[in-house]
Amino acid sequence: MTDFTEDRLLPVDPTARAIARDLYASVRELPIISPHGHVDAGMIRRDDAWTDPTQLLITSDHYMTRLLHAGGVGYEALGLHTGRSPGIEGWRTFVDHWLSFAGTASGYWIEQTLRSVFGIEEPLSPENGDAAYARIAQRLAEPRFAPRALFEDFDIDALATTDDPLDDLADHAALAADPSFRGRVLPTFRPDRYLDPEAADFEAAATALTSTAGATTFASYLEAFRMRREHFIAHGAVSADHGVTELLTIDLGDDAPAFFDRALRGSLSPYESQLFRGHMLLEMGRMSARDGLVMTIHPGVRRNHHTGAFQRFGADRGHDIPLATRFTDELRPLLQEVGLVPGMHIVLFAVDETAYSREIAPLAGFYPSVFIGAPWWFLDAPDAGMRFREAVTETAGFSRNSGFIDDTRAFLSIPARHDMSRRLDAAFLARLVVQGRVRQAAAFQIIRDQVIAQPRKVFKL
Repeated sequence: MTDFTEDRLLPVDPTARAIARDLYASVRELPIISPHGHVDAGMIRRDDAWTDPTQLLITSDHYMTRLLHAGGVGYEALGLHTGRSPGIEGWRTFVDHWLSFAGTASGYWIEQTLRSVFGIEEPLSPENGDAAYARIAQRLAEPRFAPRALFEDFDIDALATTDDPLDDLADHAALAADPSFRGRVLPTFRPDRYLDPEAADFEAAATALTSTAGATTFASYLEAFRMRREHFIAHGAVSADHGVTELLTIDLGDDAPAFFDRALRGSLSPYESQLFRGHMLLEMGRMSARDGLVMTIHPGVRRNHHTGAFQRFGADRGHDIPLATRFTDELRPLLQEVGLVPGMHIVLFAVDETAYSREIAPLAGFYPSVFIGAPWWFLDAPDAGMRFREAVTETAGFSRNSGFIDDTRAFLSIPARHDMSRRLDAAFLARLVVQGRVRQAAAFQIIRDQVIAQPRKVFKL
């Protein structure tokens, strides 16, 4: 019988399990490199102690609240309409729905977080839920559970945040200048709302951006992007992140300035807005080819699927739903222009699992600039992680992927997510070793590269 703690996610077959144990042990204690995520740099700079287990572990994490909502828990009961945590009552609601998370990625992460961070081994239940809450609250009051102490305890080598182009990045600058903080917290340039004419605040955002370059023209718009990217690079940024609903790259040529002017007036049709977004994604790729920022693209999500829930509770509430996504023809204009430029790095993510074997792996198997982004959101789960490896490895091998991406706002879950990835890689490689497809010595080198060398290479760390 597999030991629940030590052998989780490893193969059932005894021969493969023994190899997987050794592979996992070789990388278990390596530092964490997190080149794409959403942790707040200000939280780390301020080093504020957490006081509320419910807000920290449950209501601030839409992976958790979405499943509670699906189980009939209103967002009002979780305080999401006011921003005030429901405290222990919200925790009791979560505990009452504990089995709703069984077998899910969220359930795996929260259970491993409770175990590895707070030492809570037993499954939650109405009988022990209050005691677990009290234990977590007590530990959060200890200095070693403050954000910076945990950053060091988690052995995080580099952590990337996600930031607005007009952010002054003062938190990042303060951390970089603080000799008592030994980690690296890197900003990431995220320009989506400045590129989408259909975004609610596009006119105000684009006008504010162009004002930094001195005029409200298309040329100033592009110059402002270049200037702000330089500002991010000066503060340690290594990548620019692009989340688009539909993937398209297209060159509007001399028509682009007129499209921009009409976008500011709100007079583009939906189709014209799509063309403008496609042109601007191409422009962002051109800028990455020049300034060296890694271009990460994660398309194919219908944001805020339920309008009423979005209007009442805001964005990032767990109803961003995947769409079928295509990459081959949609990225061809970008790849025709910059796909072979030396030093250009493009990391492609997908929520549509079929895209990995059908299009992303073949693209990464030809273009030296293209790398396969590790499973994102609905795919960053144990079974899906193994399907990902199976989908891409035969076509593109291990050297064409990004290394693991935790993509999380939930700071305390970072070790559990990276540990999951290391266990899955150990399990996958052990199977290849047993099947005679990879030599055992090579497997040890590959798994180490996936943890350290590959993310450093892909994200130029």
